[in-house]
Amino acid sequence: MVYFNDRLFRYLFIASAVLVSLIIISIIWFVGNQGLATFRQVSVVEFFTSSLWNPSNGNFGALTFITGSLASTLIAILIGGPLGLAGAVFMAKIAPSRVRQIMRPATDLFAGIPSVVYGYVGITLLVSFIRKTTGSPTGFGLLASGIVLSIMILPTIISITEDTLRSLPDTYEQASLALGATRWQTIWRVLVPAASPGILTALILAMARAIGETMAVQMVIGNSSKFPDSLVSPTSTLTSNIVMEMGNTPFASTWNNALFLMALILLLISLILIILVRLAARKGAAQ
Repeated sequence: MVYFNDRLFRYLFIASAVLVSLIIISIIWFVGNQGLATFRQVSVVEFFTSSLWNPSNGNFGALTFITGSLASTLIAILIGGPLGLAGAVFMAKIAPSRVRQIMRPATDLFAGIPSVVYGYVGITLLVSFIRKTTGSPTGFGLLASGIVLSIMILPTIISITEDTLRSLPDTYEQASLALGATRWQTIWRVLVPAASPGILTALILAMARAIGETMAVQMVIGNSSKFPDSLVSPTSTLTSNIVMEMGNTPFASTWNNALFLMALILLLISLILIILVRLAARKGAAQ
């Protein structure tokens, strides 16, 4: 009976793994098939190098949206990366245990806040602040979306980085202190470099979260198909343009296929980021 149960659950797990794999492959095939159909009417060069998006006139240049997604993610990492690393170091090596017991659940709570809440706070407070301080007519743009995303990715960076720092052998810290290094020298020159694979993993996963975010970005970026000429000019991203236009396009039309192609680009970017996470994890295991 025990042997039968073992075989039953083994086949059940195999079937579940196969089903998940088939679902993922089906999604990629469907999105890819619809997206690549765009190139029957639109040239590859126009789609990736033109910033003119006017489907009514047959213009399908997605450079604006690709640039908006990448720029928003870059701003988020530049702001949230150092803040997340500093928070993780504080919680892992500096904060008393009582403080950490409060801060860690509070940090994890940020990951459970709906993105629309971040967007609402951003459009209510952040956009108006940017409009008043920069003189921008609207306050919408890459700066607002980057700041909102930087806050949203903090839980990912802090949690993974803190766990990595706390998993390091105590001998690293003890040996550094025994050689006469100060506490800060030990943290920044010994512990942080030793935890670099885990930190890199945290940053890559944070980038994946940022580049795939939709609702919060859609609420603060301005949703304009104009190529951004500054950080405070309204523009758009791949995700925000998809959510704004997908419901208004006939299925299998060139316009609809172009939106599917944007989704395919996001899938490929996510796949690349997952591969980078695997490589970072393999590097950490080799160390």
